[in-house]
Amino acid sequence: MRFAHPWLLLGVLPALAAAWWAATRLEPGRRPTLPYPALAAFAAEPALRSRLALWLPLGLRLLALLLLCVGLARPQKVTSQLPGWGEGIDIMLAMDTSLSMNALDFEPLSREEAAKETAVRFVRGRVEDRIGLVVFGGAPMLACPLTLDYDALIERIQGLSAGMTGADGTALGEGIISALNHLKAGTAKTKIIILLTDGRGNVGLDGATAAKTAAAMGVKIYAIGTAKRGESILPLDDPNLGRVMVRIQEDLDEEGLLKVAGLTNGKYWRATSLSELRAVYSQIDRLEKTKVKLAEIVSRADLYGLPVLAAALILLAEAALAQGLLLRWP
Repeated sequence: MRFAHPWLLLGVLPALAAAWWAATRLEPGRRPTLPYPALAAFAAEPALRSRLALWLPLGLRLLALLLLCVGLARPQKVTSQLPGWGEGIDIMLAMDTSLSMNALDFEPLSREEAAKETAVRFVRGRVEDRIGLVVFGGAPMLACPLTLDYDALIERIQGLSAGMTGADGTALGEGIISALNHLKAGTAKTKIIILLTDGRGNVGLDGATAAKTAAAMGVKIYAIGTAKRGESILPLDDPNLGRVMVRIQEDLDEEGLLKVAGLTNGKYWRATSLSELRAVYSQIDRLEKTKVKLAEIVSRADLYGLPVLAAALILLAEAALAQGLLLRWP
């Protein structure tokens, strides 16, 4: 335990001085100013109640003051994790949020819902990896920088929705470049991008060019295609008809994704069901790990509430006793 403001403990000294001064002014009993020899026969020791009424309030107030001084000094419980080495890599999740991700390929889930569910499972299975999130539709957007705060990252993943970038199309290459830019802040030896999409790049930089940039930076890309083969059902909101179900054909560019992964010594998978998508993330979970230096983590828990609460209870007890058991009449 430590005190955040130990100098405030000096407040104990004036508290003790005040108590000493008050004690010297207490009278052990009522005695006449003029001595009468015959009165000595009637003298008797003060009763226990009288002694308590005389000294106990002073003692309780002094104790409350001392506890308040301790509370003001702000006692803290300190726990620390020593610095060392751990296993970890830097990972950027690059997730497609184009409107086609609403297609119902993973019944009863949509592509988007399945992608979010498996990404959350993946994040919860990691321990010391810094993980970030980039989303892309017709334009890329950073959703979460590299972090070890998995709760915050999971909250961002769960809040994703198809069409959230507000731009039509699939900016595959731009999504990769955005992920690379945010990986620059990472310190791990191994850096990877997990790219998930259901289509083909049709806006901005092409995926192959972006993959070459990743290869030059030593970043692997693990690509996942999430679309079942053939026809799919896509729910759309029509201003006149309300929600309608539209049939769409798969538009997954497997050849392009294979090239993107191959240029970076990564790997490509196609997932046509929720179980397959989970299996893909399980394989990625077994990737190589590298040592990263862990900083010392020191946590402090304030304990000032305990002495302050005790002081308040003591003063309440003193006030209650003064109105009852220790009541003194003039």
